[in-house]
Amino acid sequence: MPLKILGLNHTTAPVEVREQVVFAGAEIGRALAAVRALAGVHEVVLLSTCNRTEFYVICDESSQDRLTAWLHDDRNLAPEFGDSLFEKSDDDAIRHLFRVACGLESMVLGEPQILGQLKEAYRQAEAANSVGPSLNRLFQHSFSVAKKVRTDTRIGASPVSVAYAAVNLAQQFFAGFKQHTALLVGAGTTVELLARHLSAKDIGRLFVANRNVDRARELAGQFGGFALPLSELAGTLPEADILICSTASTDPVVRLEHMQFAVKQRKHRPIFAVDIAVPRDIDSRVSELDDVFLYTVDDLDKVILEGQGNREAAAVDANRILDEEITRYLSIERSKQVAPLITALRDQGESIRDEVLQQARRRLAQGADSSEVLEYATAALMKKMLHNPSVRLREAGEASDEQFIDIARTLFGVDKD
Repeated sequence: MPLKILGLNHTTAPVEVREQVVFAGAEIGRALAAVRALAGVHEVVLLSTCNRTEFYVICDESSQDRLTAWLHDDRNLAPEFGDSLFEKSDDDAIRHLFRVACGLESMVLGEPQILGQLKEAYRQAEAANSVGPSLNRLFQHSFSVAKKVRTDTRIGASPVSVAYAAVNLAQQFFAGFKQHTALLVGAGTTVELLARHLSAKDIGRLFVANRNVDRARELAGQFGGFALPLSELAGTLPEADILICSTASTDPVVRLEHMQFAVKQRKHRPIFAVDIAVPRDIDSRVSELDDVFLYTVDDLDKVILEGQGNREAAAVDANRILDEEITRYLSIERSKQVAPLITALRDQGESIRDEVLQQARRRLAQGADSSEVLEYATAALMKKMLHNPSVRLREAGEASDEQFIDIARTLFGVDKD
């Protein structure tokens, strides 16, 4: 059954396009059920992150168009949106998935978070009963490949991440952080990394705002910071020299009026802001305000590229491992395709053997000589086993089917001579 991938990522679409097709929370289960219900779709996994939304599908050849049409309708996308989508099939699709799992398709080369996100996508698909044997084998192998690449290469050795890039960019605005205040919105893995990097750079004050204030307290407490609920975000913004947001909200948590108030209170002191989230956490109109320097996750590309040079050499080794593992996986899968034929062939042979054996036993019971019975049994067995191949070879000879004849020679180990 063919493997298909339909999706878009940071290489094919900017953030303002990607945020239109983000699936989160209950939407993931709904989308999996809807795609699984499409005619010809047998299995599906949905990976949706800030940098990519990709559907991994086991389906009939004709069903990919149905998936594309469903995505356009579900998200009410404009026709030109299709230019941002990419499609991959079979071997190319397998290679893409393995590269995603290893972080070789990430904005941050070799970043480890994507593997966790991929495992979570697989778990959600399992919970939605949209995974079958094909995607199960494929994803389990991709997890093994990612572990091998991370163990056998230095692809993740250098401290490059979106969080690292955001803090590094902030350093270009401020000579030092000791006299400045940072406000982080969110409390996930990325925000924890941001807090860690800022703390290492001796940030003056650190605030962490989150919908779950207990989680914000837990995170802020690790770095001597202060926690606040999102309801107090607007009142805290005027104190923030550095604002970095990374939540899973589907709507902006920092609205235009929030920033207008903060700018007025700060009396022209600049605000450095980075919106890592997709969909975006900061209203895009904020970029038009004086004294606010707003960057999105896409703007971090240059900083990331400057910092990941050491990973490029490791990527060469990673790709070598990837090539070997793709070849191994394809060999395993292709051998599975002939397994039913081998089983049927053995069953047929066993049936013929049993038939001849029963006839031989009857002859022995009737008093026939054992040597005669052995001669009969072996001759009968050979005749029955070679009957169908002999008939087909005669037909091939009459039709001058040289290809079939050559295959038969190879199959039975018979030389031309």
